[in-house]
Amino acid sequence: MGRPAAAVLYVLAMVAVVVGVDILFFRHHFWERLTVNVGIVLVFAAFYVRFLKRS
Repeated sequence: MGRPAAAVLYVLAMVAVVVGVDILFFRHHFWERLTVNVGIVLVFAAFYVRFLKRS
């Protein structure tokens, strides 16, 4: 699998997690949902920088 395809799958996985958490737990709580979404994106970014980024 090429690098662009892996990046697309990684982003799709992040979107699926964000949407899943939104629907399951924070449907009617705007600020909590926003905070958790930012946290999820930061965790995915940290994982990318730590394990997947190639120098």
